[in-house]
Amino acid sequence: MTEQDTERLQRRAGLLKALAHPSRLLIMEMLEARSCHVGELREAIGADLTTVSKHLAVLKKVGLVSDEKRGTYSWYRLRCNCVSHMIDCIEDGLPSGKGQSENPAGAATLASCALKS
Repeated sequence: MTEQDTERLQRRAGLLKALAHPSRLLIMEMLEARSCHVGELREAIGADLTTVSKHLAVLKKVGLVSDEKRGTYSWYRLRCNCVSHMIDCIEDGLPSGKGQSENPAGAATLASCALKS
């Protein structure tokens, strides 16, 4: 493996690691629909402000989200809106019952996406 391969794979592993928490996946789904401020995200997740801010920091560090200060609130938005679709694609390619997508719209838009055997 070349040094470039190692760097690329480490970057990808970092992105996947940043997504590897249910609260962060919910944040990504919410931000896919629209920009939100941390209070909205906190309410949806049901965690305290510090915890939500830490989740946002993880996502921001790897470049998946960005923020913009508007008055007293920081508004967060996705920098890449394909994460849910990627996960849907993986789930749809798994054998039945091993990770079925709960987003039927995602399955329809990604009907041509499947894991290669």
